Amino acid sequence: MTAIDVSSKAGPRQWLGLAVLCLPTMLAAVDINVMFLALPQVTADLGANSTEQLWITDIYGFMVSGFLVTMGMLGDLIGRRRLLLLGAVAFIAASLLAAYSISTTMLLGSRALLGIASAAVTPSVLALIRTMFRDPRQRAAAMGMWGTSLMAGIVLGPVVGGLLLGSFWWGSIFLMGVPIMALLLLAGPFLVPESRNPSAGRLDAISVVLSLTTILPIIYGLKEAARTGWDVLPIAAIVAGLVFMLVFVQRQRKLSSPLLDLSLFNSRALAAAALLALCAPLFSGGTTLMATLFLQMVQGLMPFRVALWMLAPAIAMIVVGNLAAATAREVRPAYVLAAGAVLAAIGMLVITQVTSSPTGLATLLTGLTIAFVGGGAVGILSATLIMSSAPPEKAGSAGSLSGTLGEFGTALGVAILGLIGSVVYRAEVIVPSGVPVGVADAARESIASAVPAAQQVSGQAGADLLNSVRDAFTSGLNVVALIAALLFLGLAVLAIVGLRHVPAISASPAAGALPAQEPGEAVPAGD
Repeated sequence: MTAIDVSSKAGPRQWLGLAVLCLPTMLAAVDINVMFLALPQVTADLGANSTEQLWITDIYGFMVSGFLVTMGMLGDLIGRRRLLLLGAVAFIAASLLAAYSISTTMLLGSRALLGIASAAVTPSVLALIRTMFRDPRQRAAAMGMWGTSLMAGIVLGPVVGGLLLGSFWWGSIFLMGVPIMALLLLAGPFLVPESRNPSAGRLDAISVVLSLTTILPIIYGLKEAARTGWDVLPIAAIVAGLVFMLVFVQRQRKLSSPLLDLSLFNSRALAAAALLALCAPLFSGGTTLMATLFLQMVQGLMPFRVALWMLAPAIAMIVVGNLAAATAREVRPAYVLAAGAVLAAIGMLVITQVTSSPTGLATLLTGLTIAFVGGGAVGILSATLIMSSAPPEKAGSAGSLSGTLGEFGTALGVAILGLIGSVVYRAEVIVPSGVPVGVADAARESIASAVPAAQQVSGQAGADLLNSVRDAFTSGLNVVALIAALLFLGLAVLAIVGLRHVPAISASPAAGALPAQEPGEAVPAGD
């Protein structure tokens, strides 16, 4: 095996820079779901109606999804560190506006700006890691730390949010991001080198518009389908997005400097890793949503207690996800990914045995822990392979691709698997005689509306209805978990077939890894 040039090894400065880059990654992930806990207080303070409540929670994710591709190209063009620091400034400003909002309109606008600022973080961070860590083994370790910060943010969001909301007003959940981004602004210029694509062309405004009209309608349609079912509006939104996608793809093929370089998919390794990055959150996203609802509606836990119970699976996912990244330095990634997918399938099979009885809590947490461990390995390694397989000058585009696939995968999983769970629920629920018509309709709609409605019915009829809706929802969870288990087994096959030619990460450049030295990429940190 040919040794990697020592000059390509990262030193203390790069590792300190990585720590600085992981902080905004964690913060961006925290902001994904922390708003759900604050919504009751926001509603009471600002008087938000039901439609405004939905947009307050969703607008952040919409903006992140919509602007990732644009920000990836912009970072390649103007410099990834520069874009990251500009995003940090915008994030601080938007956080202050959100924290001290005096109307729902002001809060909606600041949440949208937060989403756009956050969209500048993911592709910039991934591209900078790609530049700072040229040694494949070190890059894999750095990507593992990045994945840890991302997952920690997603998991800790509800916990941190619950603690803040228990002691302060709802605006405090936004203020926690100010010192983190301020630290990035202070330390970033000294610890993180600038990098850009020296041959990048101009930003195509038409492609930017087309990317937004592709991604936003599809994400919106999927979220609406998950919330209300496959009605005319979500279907029309998805169809419109797909039409714009075709136009977007055709334009990218004709441009000399496309917004999203489709030639990235010419790499077999990158194409397979991209499919894994899309499918892993797709299969786990819907199951996790239903598991969270199960803990609240079937087991009767408050949201903060749900977040605490979910810590155990998440911590296991973080620890083993990093072990998987370390293992891939010596073992072909295909085998590590396949093992992770099989482990996730086993966890999903355990969830198929969950019941609505009190013992169902332990069974669910056991299954989630096993599934999270396997799924975490797939998530971290697929992102690592995407970044390693892309040419260094296209690191921003590759980073935006990784982030966009994750957003799409999660939305698809929630919509599709959530729909399947709803179908099973409605088929299984039994409404006892004597239940008022309004309560019966609510019970057949969803468990979120069924449980509070059933609790208003006194006597044996109310108890029977409550047991019925809980059993029906548990059946839906079991079916969704079974489907996810089968799909994860399919991912294991995909990993073996699509990535078996990729060597272990510590292999020499001649064996297929990217070159240790990549000229023309980095710009001195002082620039």
